[in-house]
Amino acid sequence: MTESPFPFVPYHPVYLTEEETLQRVREFYQLMDKRRTVRDFAEKPVAKEVIEQLLLTASTAPSGAHKQPWTFCVVADPSLKKQIRAAAEKEEYDSYHGRMTPEWLEDLAPLGTDWQKPFLETAPYLIVVFKKAYDFRPDGTKRNNYYVSESVGIACGFLIAAIQQAGLVTLTHTPSPMNFLTKLLKRPENERPFLLLPVGYPADAVRVPDLKRKSLEEVSVWYDQKPC
Repeated sequence: MTESPFPFVPYHPVYLTEEETLQRVREFYQLMDKRRTVRDFAEKPVAKEVIEQLLLTASTAPSGAHKQPWTFCVVADPSLKKQIRAAAEKEEYDSYHGRMTPEWLEDLAPLGTDWQKPFLETAPYLIVVFKKAYDFRPDGTKRNNYYVSESVGIACGFLIAAIQQAGLVTLTHTPSPMNFLTKLLKRPENERPFLLLPVGYPADAVRVPDLKRKSLEEVSVWYDQKPC
């Protein structure tokens, strides 16, 4: 690593034995393998401090040039959630009745979804993630951000994992187009809606589709070192 004029600080890694490492990754996999997309939420409230910690975890994600090009808008106000639902359902209705191809609708059929999105009102919180296409300097001129979609996507992955760790549930909602979120939440011109995550506890006796995840062999290709 070349010398830098900018300050660096020591990094203090946690050293684990091979057995401890394997135990940790197995336990984390088992936790995440229980994660499911849930569309029915309980009325049980979630403490604001929990959501704050989730967002802090998401913000530990790596980003291009450490620009952290994300904004997490947390919506708890019932009237605003109702407006978001109405606008989202309008777009979803159009999608299910003409925008989506027959193949797309066929692929969605096992999930049991339709244009109606009551979870946008029943979930105690909606986390609307915006990506910042660029930032502003103090003088008002634009300053570039880099690998914005990739960076925000990684942060959303961290956030979803944190939600699972907290014993809460969510789903990734992407009504298309999502410009209505910019207007309803009065976001600045440099922000674009990226993902909407309802967050809360699952409803009692909630049911989810009987789906199977792909095996390791189906999702990975290994290039092991060949013996000399």
